[in-house]
Amino acid sequence: MTDIKSVVRSWRFLEGDHPNGRGGRGDRVLTKVAGMAARADETPLALTRRARRTNKELTALYPHAHCELDFTTPLELCVATILSAQCTDKRVNEVTPALFRKYTSAQAYARADRAVLEEEIRPTGFFRNKTTSLIGLGAALVERYDGVVPNRLDDLVSLPGIGRKTANVVLGNAFGVPGLTVDTHFGRLVRRFGWTVEEDPVKVEYAVAELLPKAEWTMFSHRVIFHGRRVCHARRPACGACAIVTLCPAFGEGETDPVKAAKLVRPDEFFRS
Repeated sequence: MTDIKSVVRSWRFLEGDHPNGRGGRGDRVLTKVAGMAARADETPLALTRRARRTNKELTALYPHAHCELDFTTPLELCVATILSAQCTDKRVNEVTPALFRKYTSAQAYARADRAVLEEEIRPTGFFRNKTTSLIGLGAALVERYDGVVPNRLDDLVSLPGIGRKTANVVLGNAFGVPGLTVDTHFGRLVRRFGWTVEEDPVKVEYAVAELLPKAEWTMFSHRVIFHGRRVCHARRPACGACAIVTLCPAFGEGETDPVKAAKLVRPDEFFRS
C-alpha cells in the first residue's frame, strides 16, 4: 500500500503557507517537475531510464504485488481469468472455490452441464459466453493437449476464451514465463506515464517490452495494476496521494489536494473476499 501519510507530509512541505494547495509553491514545483517528465524532446534513452525508475519506485510501493485471482493450478488460473472479464477479482474469488472443488480437470469442464455451469458462474456476469468458453476450453485441452494446459503463448491463444492478455497472465503466474498483462488499468497507466500513445493492447505490450528487462514483465504488470486499482483511477486519479508524481507527466488529471486525494485511495482490504 502506498504510504499516504508520507506523501501528504511531502506535499505540505512543498505547499508552505498555502494549505489549500492552490497557487502555492507546491503547485509550482510539482507542476514543473511533472512537466519535465513530459518534455516533447525526451529521447528514447531518457524514456527508458524514466520507465525503469518508475518500475523501481513501484517495486518499493508495492512489494506485496501479486496476481489477485486465487488459484493453485494453471487450469484454475485459466478459468479464473476467463471469469474475470468485466468482473472484479474479488467477485471471481467468491465464486471459484466451489467451482474448483467440483471441476478438477479439463475433462470435467468439457462434460459440464451447460445450464448448471451457467448458474454456478452467473455472479461473474456474461455467464452464457463464459460458460461457452469454459466448456470449449476443457474440450480443446482434452482433444489437443491430453487435458494439460500448455505453457507456450501460441498454444494458449489458440484455446477458447484465451486471448493474449489471459495467456500472459497464465504464463507469468502459473509457469514463471515473463509476460506483460495489458488490461484496462495497465494501458491507462502507461499512457499516463507517457510511455506510449498506443491504444491497441498488443502495440502497448510491445512498446512497454522495449523499455523494461524481460525478467521484470510479470511483476511490473502486477505493480501497475495494483497502482491503477488503488491510486490511479480511471475517472478521478488520486494525484495528490501518488508517490510517483515526479515521474508522471499526467499529474493534475485527478485530485491534487493531498488530503482529498488520500480519501480516494482504496486499501488492499477493498479487494479481498
